[in-house]
Amino acid sequence: MREIAVSGVRPTGKQHLGNYLGAVVNFVRMQEEYDGYFFIADLHSLTTHPRAADLQANVRQTLIEYLACGLDPDKCTLFVQSQVPQISELYLIFNMFAYDGELHKVPTFKDKVRTQPDNVNAGLLTYPVLMAVDILIHHASKVPVGKDQMQHIEMTRNFGNRFNHTYGVEYFKEPIGFNYGDVPLSVPSLDGEGKMSKSKGENTVIYLMDEPEVILKKIKRAKTESDLISLAPDERERIERSANPVAETQKWMTESIRNIFDLMALVSSPEVYLHYLDQFRKGTLRFGEMKPQIAEDMTIFLAPIRERIREISADQAYLTRVMEEGGEKARASAQKTVTEVREIIGLKSR
Repeated sequence: MREIAVSGVRPTGKQHLGNYLGAVVNFVRMQEEYDGYFFIADLHSLTTHPRAADLQANVRQTLIEYLACGLDPDKCTLFVQSQVPQISELYLIFNMFAYDGELHKVPTFKDKVRTQPDNVNAGLLTYPVLMAVDILIHHASKVPVGKDQMQHIEMTRNFGNRFNHTYGVEYFKEPIGFNYGDVPLSVPSLDGEGKMSKSKGENTVIYLMDEPEVILKKIKRAKTESDLISLAPDERERIERSANPVAETQKWMTESIRNIFDLMALVSSPEVYLHYLDQFRKGTLRFGEMKPQIAEDMTIFLAPIRERIREISADQAYLTRVMEEGGEKARASAQKTVTEVREIIGLKSR
């Protein structure tokens, strides 16, 4: 029997390269190795009060792009969170196992209080409880998360253990957060700082649906310094003889230049990447040549996904079937948990 893995994403519109390489490619791999439950977290989105039409459109778009990226409903359970009402019921129950003090200490809640002081609602405060229920309701043992989400995994374990201790059972297992490799892949932002994120603006991200001309325009605008160093011949020779010439070269780069090279490494061939790295060491690098190369390679890299998005978007019957079948499988798993939890805590089953 395979281990169960769970993960979800808020439906915030079009997915970008960072979403794909940082998360979805792992989901695609996981569906081959685990019983995967991958969901679109529309209940989580309600904390920001989206317009109904926007939320529905974003859910549909997220589903389309999940499928276009390789998630296979025959290999995993792909569903919309709100179509599993058992999640809301277990969320209510688990709010009784979450304490006010610990919820107020969550860094993401503190950030929301600071950035949106006019909308500090109870849903934001109990966000970790809903996240925990998403995981526990399917008895997941693995949850793919980044370092910034590990506290939520710890809280999930705490809530599950608190339930077990209160009722003297060993019902919920302790899930662990994990990623393939030592650290999750981070795709750099086009603004030259940090990772790719829509919150920084449309021109700082590459969407999976972006057309070639849009990709070229965005890459050309990516931040890079005009002043480049030229390493002395003996320094270049030392770097080339080192155990890790790429890492040694990057020590001489500013963050924005390192980001543009990291972006190239994701979509270009090793030969192309090393060619431009050598130009950087020699001080002969021209971003006017490098950026169009990245844009061309990016276009080729995303072309199959973009074409698949078009195909799936035109097949409403397929989308409806995927949502219905995924919801049915998720509800069956969730109902078993809710029925057993109601029995454990003394609530009469329906």
